[in-house]
Order: sequence, then structure tokens, then C-alpha cells
Amino acid sequence: MSPSGPKRPKLVADKRYSKKKPAAKPSARRKTRKPAPKRTRRNTGRPKGILGWPIFLIGWVLRLIWRLTWKAAAVVALIIGIAVFYFAATMPELNALLDGRAKGSVTILDRYGAVYAWRGDQRGRTINTETASPYLTDAIIASEDKRFYNHFGLSPRGIASAIRINLSEGRGPLSGHGGSTLTQQVAKLLCLGVPFDPNEWKNEAAYEADCRQGSLRRKIKEAVYAMALETKFTKDEILTIYLNRAYLGAGSHGFDAAAQRYFAIPASELNPAQAAMLAGMLPKPSVYAPTANLKRSQDRAATVLRLMSEQGYLSNDQATKFQANPATLSTAAKAQAGGYFADWIMGDLPAFLTRKTTEDVIIKTTLDPRIQTAAENAMTKIFETKVSSGSEAEAAIVVMSSDGAVRGMVGGRETKVTGAFNRATQAKRQTGSAFKPFVYAAALDMGYRWDDFILDEPYCVNVPGSGQWCPKNYTRKHYGNVSLTEALARSLNIPAVKVAQDVGLEAVRSVASMFGIESDLAAGPALALGASESTLLETTGAFSGILNGGSAVIPYGLTELSLVGESDPLMTQSGGIGERVISQQAAQQLVYMMSRVVEAGTGGRAKIDGLEIAGKTGTTNSSRDAWFIGFTAEYVMGVWMGYDDNTPLKGVTGGGLPAEIWREAMVGIQSELVPTPLPMIRPGAAPQFNGQVFSSEGQRGGGRPQGGQSVGEAVEDAFIGVLRSIFGKN
Repeated sequence: MSPSGPKRPKLVADKRYSKKKPAAKPSARRKTRKPAPKRTRRNTGRPKGILGWPIFLIGWVLRLIWRLTWKAAAVVALIIGIAVFYFAATMPELNALLDGRAKGSVTILDRYGAVYAWRGDQRGRTINTETASPYLTDAIIASEDKRFYNHFGLSPRGIASAIRINLSEGRGPLSGHGGSTLTQQVAKLLCLGVPFDPNEWKNEAAYEADCRQGSLRRKIKEAVYAMALETKFTKDEILTIYLNRAYLGAGSHGFDAAAQRYFAIPASELNPAQAAMLAGMLPKPSVYAPTANLKRSQDRAATVLRLMSEQGYLSNDQATKFQANPATLSTAAKAQAGGYFADWIMGDLPAFLTRKTTEDVIIKTTLDPRIQTAAENAMTKIFETKVSSGSEAEAAIVVMSSDGAVRGMVGGRETKVTGAFNRATQAKRQTGSAFKPFVYAAALDMGYRWDDFILDEPYCVNVPGSGQWCPKNYTRKHYGNVSLTEALARSLNIPAVKVAQDVGLEAVRSVASMFGIESDLAAGPALALGASESTLLETTGAFSGILNGGSAVIPYGLTELSLVGESDPLMTQSGGIGERVISQQAAQQLVYMMSRVVEAGTGGRAKIDGLEIAGKTGTTNSSRDAWFIGFTAEYVMGVWMGYDDNTPLKGVTGGGLPAEIWREAMVGIQSELVPTPLPMIRPGAAPQFNGQVFSSEGQRGGGRPQGGQSVGEAVEDAFIGVLRSIFGKN
């Protein structure tokens, strides 16, 4: 039902807008709201109150630093990127980086072909991660850079740890531990790409010192170069460079050279103990080298084995096994024998093939390791047991075959040396009575006999310009008529001078010179008593000529020299025997006379039961030099003893300690040989004096021994030859 009453109008909403929209009148509320957000944002950073200002300033500074830092970091990153790209682009290929030696190497072999010495910068065969022993690469990574395969050349964690350790030990942050990765170590080995230039660097030591400097600038450049290496090469290639260039002591560059040097095996055959020992040497090769201190090197290797076990490269059982059975040196490396011999060889050959070689040279020598060891042991034993402690007396030994092939050489009391003064080859000393065999050699070749007699009596010689000279025997006694054999056995001075005067000093000088005594020989009669100086090597070589039947020898140590990789040798030598000096009959008589020196004369301390020995003692004025040079049928050995400054020896003669050293060494040398008779005459009885004293003008039997040309004849023939060349055949 609709409501009643008048009709209500329709409810219609008012039109708010006209067709033409009127301008809106801004309300007061809108006027205040529009700028409000802007005012609020603008006033957000303003300080409120007194304490607000410091906070405001700190925030502003931090925002400024942040803006500058990320921009600077971007610039630095760009520069580093460019530097890394430059180094990587200019870096040589892998093969060119494997051998960085400025000089070549010299490997020295003994007579049997075994290595016993190394000189120069040694480098073995080129190896890589596949051809090297897997234990070797594991040991290197475990001990040097366990994150090697996970970083890009740098280890921030390692650097931070190194800085912390350096600061805790009271050093500068960059002094001591460096936190270097293997890649950074390779960068150092490559000297950051700067090759050695002899025109720029004083020597290699200065160059290497510059490569290893630890300045901040150098560290930064090293880091950039390390990243360039990571960009250019794979991890295995970087490790290959390290395997071939790392220095491991004793002149060994690269792990193959070190494996050969210390263990006489290639790097591919290293067991865990050997690999750990080589890897353990890396921080300080001169300290941890097994040739310097084997026990210290083994202890360091035990630490590396533990690290290998902790990092999963070895089981606990394997680590324990090889720690209990550490690596040991090869026989040659352990002996360290023949240092003087090797130095002699190096100095005797052209420098461009030895000391300054740019090639890898192999030299085969005449050295016999058994003989060398026997000589060194004899030297050590006599000085330890027979020489007072604190004595600075020295000694030298040379052993050679009768053809001049040197089999052993000791140049001083300290036998394990390299580059030391060699008293066997470099010291020229008066020979004393050790020279007398050459006096009698000249006499025997000119007609004297072993059983001729000569009168030992007071005797004086007029020396032009010096007056009268009267030699004395060592005992200050005279023995009347003595045979030449007895005179030599007792080392009587007066008979030796008289024989030399009789045969002529020039003949004696000629014989000694032809036998190999190259030093200046005295012009006066004191020549017969060894007033001239000579080296032990020369004198021993001259005695070899007596043993071999009267022919001169040239002592030699090289048999073959070749370059690595070449099939044909550059140099060879097969013997040192030269021209005949005295007849074989004269030599056989002289050998017999010298055998009496050992059997019944001054060399009695050199006697060895069951072995025929001939030799001669020698003692100079005031006992400044003492010699014994003797031989068996196989070997000649010379021993010298004295002080480097010519201080007189106390109570030492050639028949004393030198003869004892000789005997001690020869017992070891002959221990594996069957005794052989000496090449000498064998008279049935000692000579008997029949009232005649013979000279070169009154021969028994009417002539000199046959079979050889005398010194007088040789001089005469040479003189006639010169005249014929000048005046014609007639």
C-alpha cells in the first residue's frame, strides 16, 4: 500500500560538475600535504641536536669513502686485468720455460761409467706430472700448497696466515713466511719473465738475489704474474715448470736431476720416502739437503709424509712404514769421494767445456772408486790416530797406474770438499831424497850397475859463484864403500851427489825432465838431493815411468768427453805412455834397488807381508816436507805431508807418517788383487866389495847395458840432428 499524501519528488543526486569543469579551489589541507613528503626527505639526514652533528659527519665521510673505494677498486681491477693479459700474451710457450739455466752442467763418471761427481748447474731429463712419480707430485702439493688445484694463483688465506705468523714472531708482515702458492713460486723461478743478461748483471748470484727480493712492489708484481701464469697454462703445466726448474741443492735444478744426484734413480722411480725427502728440501735446499745432514733431511721428510697422510695421499700405514724406513743416499752421493779429482779434471780441460760450458757435458774418467775410498780412509785414519789433535799439518795422495792413468787423488786432510786447494796438483814443494831415483836412473842408463860401489866419505864441491859446498848424510855419519843399492836404500846424500857429479848434472836433469818433472830443476849439485820443487802429481807420474820399464808417462784423468744427446765423443784418451827415457835393463835394476829401500832401508814402514814393494822416502831441510812414493806391480802411489806455510814438521820424515799412510792405503787397494811380482832383476846375493870403486869411465864387463839408448846418446843424437839440419847431411 503506497503512502498517502502529496507525491514526493524523485531523489536524484546533485550534479557535482557542470559540463564545463570549474577550476577547483585548492583546499588548505592539500596545500600543506603536497610539499610535506619533500620536506620530510630533505630533512632526513640533518643533524638533530648537538650529538647529531658527529654522526652526520661520520656517515658523510663513510659514504664518500665507499664511493671512492669502489671506483678505485674498479680502476685497480682494470689495471690488473690489463697487466695479467699483457704478461699472459707475452709469456713464452711451455717448452721454453722448462730450462732456465744460464750455464750447462758437467757430469763426471768413474772408470766403470758410474756417476761420482757433478759440476755446474745440473739438469736431468724433462719430466711432467704424468712421467714423474705420483708420490712426488703428491708430496709437493701436500707440503707446499694443498689448495693448488682450487685457487687462481693466489691464496688470501695463506697470505693472511703468513702475515699473522710473521707478526707473532716479531718480524715485519712481509718478512719470513710469504704464504706463496706454487704458482707464485713458479713466478719467482721464472724471475717474473726477466731472463739473465750477463751485460746487465754482475753475476748469476746478483741476478738470483734480485729475483728473490721480498719488497711490497715485488710481491704485487709477483701476484700479477702468478695470475697470468694461471691464465696462460693449466695447473698441470704450471706444476711441470716447477718440477723442472726448482732448485734442490748441490747444483741440481729440477727433480729428475736431484733424484739422480741423491738417489741415482730417475724421478719416475721415486718411492714415497724419497719423494718426501726431495719435497722437504724446497724451503731451504742447502739446509735440508741429505748430503749436508742426512738425519735432518730424514726428519723433514717424516713431516712431509705426515702431511701426505693427513691430506689423503697416503694411508696411515704407508706413512708409518716409510717414516720407519727413511730414504738414504746412493753409494756415490754417500761417499762424496773424488772431489779433488773432479776439480783437477775441471781445471785441466778447456773452460768452455767445463767451467764455462753452456752445454751439458759428460766426462768419463780414470778414477777407481775403490782406490779413491781406500786413499781417503787411510788419510783419515792416520790423522785421527797418529797426528796430535790441533795439528794443522796437511797431506796429499796420488794413485796411478804405470801408464799414467790416475786412479785416486786426495788433496788435503778434509776429503769431502769441492773447490778446495789441491795439494796434490797445486802445491810445489821440494822433493828431497825422493828425487834420488832419477840420479841413479841416469847412472844406470850410462853404464853403472846396481852392485857398483862408491866411497861414502867427507866430500865437498866447488860451486861457481857460491864457493865450497859440503853435503852431509842425514845421520851425519859416513859408511865407507857402499854399493849403489845400499846408498839408495839408506838414502845417503854424499854418494848421490858424487854419482850426479860423475854422470853430469845435465844428464840427471834431462832424465828427470823426460820422466815428467816439468818444474824448474836446480842448476847446482844440490839437484841430486831434491832441492828443486815439484808437485806430487808430477813426481808420482815420474815414478810410474820407472815401473813401466823406463818410458815417460803423462798423468791423465780423462778417457772420454761427450755432449748429452751426442753419440760421438768430442775427446778421447787411451793412455799416457810416451817416449823411452832409460833402457829396460836400467829400469829393472832401479826397481830392485828401490825395493831394498822398503825391505832394508828408510821405507820399512811401508812393508806389506806377501807383497813386493819398491819406493823412496824424501825429507827436505828442517823437515818442511816429507814424502814417500812407492809402487807395487799394479799401482804407483805418492804421499806428501807438510804445512801449507812451510812450518817444519816435528819428528816426521818420509819414512814415518807418509810411509804409514801409503801402507794403510795400499792394503785397501790390494785387498781384492792377487799379488804380482815387480819387474826387476833378482840377484842371488847382495853385492860384495872387491876393492874397486867404479865410475862411468870404468865399467865392469866393458860396456853399458844393452837394449836402450843412454841419455848421453840421446843428447848427442839430438845435437847431430840439429847440425845436419843446418849444414847438410854430411
